[in-house]
Amino acid sequence: MTRRLITHLRHVDLAVPDFARQQAFYTAMWGLTEVAADTGITFLAAEGSPEQYVVRIRQAADKRLDLIAFGAATPADVDTLAGRLAHDGVALITEPAAMDTPGGGYGFRFFDIDGRTVEISADVQTRTHRRVEQRESIPVRLSHVVVNSPDPTATVAFYDKHLAFALSDTLTHPHLGDVMWFMRCNTWHHSLAIARGPHVALHHASFELRGIDEFMRGSGRLLRAGVEKVWGPGRHTAGDNTFSYFIDPHGNTVEYTTELEQLDEDTWHPHLYDFSDPSVADQWGTANPMNEFVAKQSFNDPDRGLFIAPPC
Repeated sequence: MTRRLITHLRHVDLAVPDFARQQAFYTAMWGLTEVAADTGITFLAAEGSPEQYVVRIRQAADKRLDLIAFGAATPADVDTLAGRLAHDGVALITEPAAMDTPGGGYGFRFFDIDGRTVEISADVQTRTHRRVEQRESIPVRLSHVVVNSPDPTATVAFYDKHLAFALSDTLTHPHLGDVMWFMRCNTWHHSLAIARGPHVALHHASFELRGIDEFMRGSGRLLRAGVEKVWGPGRHTAGDNTFSYFIDPHGNTVEYTTELEQLDEDTWHPHLYDFSDPSVADQWGTANPMNEFVAKQSFNDPDRGLFIAPPC
């Protein structure tokens, strides 16, 4: 088995045509804090996270997922990962080098099997963060990212082989077959999940809140403000986390969650959950039904940035 060198999820970067509207949503409505900015680009942190930023927004002609970023423990691990990927024929966008994004560090970028840009870095300076207080309904951290793939088994195999992500659980359906694979790079149930979709796209990005009360208060704040809700509030079986899904101004699905399960990796065995069972989708039975509307929103628009590296 390949030794795991990925330590955690760092950030998700989005490109959008209406920069100002997207920036306002993620700060004033979603609860992130702008920590750095330049013309047409902003870096947004979660108050409870030591990561320099958890979302980057960039102005562009087309909506796209710019990249997903993961951390490694040391620059030597970054070099090892880059060497492994290059040896296996994976296209590197950049060689390992000093980075000029907030917090600096040492990292590189590559294309995954679907054409997404992935970044791996180490030695990024941590951000001075704070304790999120009781009833404060803002994100504590970026919890996980889920992506769509028309060939999900190949995508799962890529992250298993090249980055040593482990399978935690799988959702299956009696008529559709396997539909979602939950993958971990640490003890959290999943930092990345792969969903079966009609095209390559971002499925959703999920943000952890302090607890159930904060999760419900945040969900309610968005509902009162008229933000379109996709699904929730409820509680999944896989991961045992709560969920409320909303649509950002450019049609990306974003989630408030809390209490994502942490696993004992030495004893954990992956489950195969039947997604046609309503209690698998929502243990509580409080969310609106999983239907064609929910599925369509999660499919998102086809990603226009495949095998095209973002400019910065």
